[in-house]
Amino acid sequence: MINVALWAAGVVLLLVAIWRVRGPWARMSELDHLAENARRYESWRGGRGGASGDETTGADIMRQLLRRQVSVWVGVGILGVLLILAGFAIR
Repeated sequence: MINVALWAAGVVLLLVAIWRVRGPWARMSELDHLAENARRYESWRGGRGGASGDETTGADIMRQLLRRQVSVWVGVGILGVLLILAGFAIR
C-alpha cells in the first residue's frame, strides 16, 4: 500500500513540475531570442556608442529569476521520479 502512495505522490509531483516549468521556460526562451535579435541589430548598426556591453540589464535579471524557477521545478520533478522509483523499490 505504501508503494501505491509513493507512486501517486511521485506522479502528482512530476505532473505539477512539468506544468509549472513550462511558463518560465517559454519566457526564458523568448528572452534569449529577443537578446539575440538585439545583438544582431546592434552589430548591424555598428554597436552602441560607448557602451561596454557588460552591464546588467533588466532582461538579464529576469532571465536569472526564470532560471531559478526552472531549476526549482526541475528539482521537484526529480523528487517525483525518485518517489516513483522508491515505490518500485519498496514493492
